[in-house]
Amino acid sequence: MRTALVIGTGLIGTSAALALARRGVVVHLADHDPEQALTAAALGAGTDEAPDGPVDLVVVAAPPAHVAGVLADAMRRGLAHGYLDVASVKGGPRRELEALGLDLTAYIGTHPMSGREKSGPLAASADLFEGRPWVLTPTRDTDTEVLNLALELVSHCRAVPIVMDADAHDRAVALVSHMPHLVSSMVAARLENAEEAAVRLCGQGIRDVTRIAASDPRMWIDILSANPGPVADLLSDVAADLDEAVRALRALQSSDEAKRREGSVGIEDVLRRGNAGQDRVPGKHGSAPHVYEVVAVLIDDQPGQLARIFADAGTAGVNIEDVRIEHATGQQAGLVQLMVEPKAAPFLTAALRERGWAIRQ
Repeated sequence: MRTALVIGTGLIGTSAALALARRGVVVHLADHDPEQALTAAALGAGTDEAPDGPVDLVVVAAPPAHVAGVLADAMRRGLAHGYLDVASVKGGPRRELEALGLDLTAYIGTHPMSGREKSGPLAASADLFEGRPWVLTPTRDTDTEVLNLALELVSHCRAVPIVMDADAHDRAVALVSHMPHLVSSMVAARLENAEEAAVRLCGQGIRDVTRIAASDPRMWIDILSANPGPVADLLSDVAADLDEAVRALRALQSSDEAKRREGSVGIEDVLRRGNAGQDRVPGKHGSAPHVYEVVAVLIDDQPGQLARIFADAGTAGVNIEDVRIEHATGQQAGLVQLMVEPKAAPFLTAALRERGWAIRQ
């Protein structure tokens, strides 16, 4: 791939353009908002000047509701040898293109499974997709050259290609992305009118659950409008679980011992099924889940503290597999949870103590 045209210079489009430009591809940028394309160009994502002729690949990074229209326009104008989109739903746009009577041999639907709570070109990064799954949904009609262009894009972005059927993809993202976002928003909504004294007690658990609720509602209306059926089916199942959980909790309030036992069994069932589901979430680099030991270090909220901890762990020869930070309420302090291999935990604990760190048991 020598040339590309990215149409839509938000977070995903600009990030892909930055990755392509870094690999030496000549990238042209277009957006319905020219100022946004100018911003992306200023970041080094390419040029906002139109290409002189057909490029190798057009990447459409428009909202799902507009993908088919933008693709149809680009294909009718002959802007490229190959076309793909990066929308978070795949079945709907393809059916719209088919209904328009377009030749889809030069098109492939794709979806990079990566993003941020922030949107727009200023939130973009060339490393956004590194190590992340990037779904490709070719059909029997997809031209081999177009599939190869898509694979080259994924390679330039250092993502991991995964081939799926379009409708299977839409059901999958409803499960692992769209439905969880709505549930996160529903939990976060409970905080809107909560008493200030209660909100001040928020810890890492509520932050973890509500983090994705910070995303742009307008963007998510576009996404959910393109995949409403599978999301509604999943929410219906969640609603049934909630009804059972409510009944079990009410039973735990009863003075009748048998009802309390019944309620306890019901809640335990929900929690155990949650354990089983969480165990299936892929671990580091998409590998099988792995159980790490936690070394908890108390730190002051001052510049350089994290760098010192990582440097001391490196000096001790211990690899940090993952890290979480929990900030203390009302104090300029926090707890850094270092996830390491179980056999390395005692050694790291001793090494950090020798260097003056306070370890919480």
